[in-house]
Amino acid sequence: MYSLNYHRASSVADAVKQQKKGEDAKYVSGGMTLIPAMKSRLAAPSDLVDLAHITEMKGIKVSGKTVTIGGATTHAEVATDAKLKAVCPALSYLASHIGDPHVRHKGTIGGSIANNDPAADYPAAMLALGATIITNKREVPADKFFTGLFETALKDGEIVTGVSFTAPAKAGYEKFRNPASRYAIVGVFVAKGKDGVRVAVTGAGDDGVFRAKGMEAALAKSFDPAALDGLAIPASSLMSDMHASAEYRSSLVTVMAKRAVAKANG
Repeated sequence: MYSLNYHRASSVADAVKQQKKGEDAKYVSGGMTLIPAMKSRLAAPSDLVDLAHITEMKGIKVSGKTVTIGGATTHAEVATDAKLKAVCPALSYLASHIGDPHVRHKGTIGGSIANNDPAADYPAAMLALGATIITNKREVPADKFFTGLFETALKDGEIVTGVSFTAPAKAGYEKFRNPASRYAIVGVFVAKGKDGVRVAVTGAGDDGVFRAKGMEAALAKSFDPAALDGLAIPASSLMSDMHASAEYRSSLVTVMAKRAVAKANG
């Protein structure tokens, strides 16, 4: 590891101040994406500004159907929060299947969303739930936040301080996991709310997380796994790698979507 400067931010304002001081400073929370990138020399920041101890960015609030989750809230906290489980068990289930216990107790929802790893779980949930991504400067609809592989609408110095969404009437998440990393080779989050049905896919798209509009239309007519019979995402829009071909991922999307709907229906 090369030398760098470490700053433990005490507040969002302090984090922004420290980031501006560095020549090439990066924010870090759980470090589940950034630290491996640094180890492989894909990233070499001059400074790390630690967000993990900022109290104002922690916690889960549930008011009726409105859910707000702080950006520094860990996956383990999302997985075990009783109030969240009561209104959106699908998101708690998703969080409980991220990585291993170490990852779940260190990784944060804000960090996952900000990095937008193409195989991360939360981006699919945010898209399917129609969530709003809250930063220290503005609020961005999830549909406009995720812009490509490892790319988001975040500007320099901007921090994901939290997310908010209205809990859907029904939701489900299923993924086909890489047996080693537990990242999603394909993951599908399905949600049915007052604004209709939304289906989001992670792990498969050649440009990152995306909504499956054809599946949404089919499920809007009949929210049942059978409604997806014969439907498939074109392989031409999906990625191929050492873990799965685009054709295999196409098949998996349909299978995971059916399982997610079945889970949403209980």
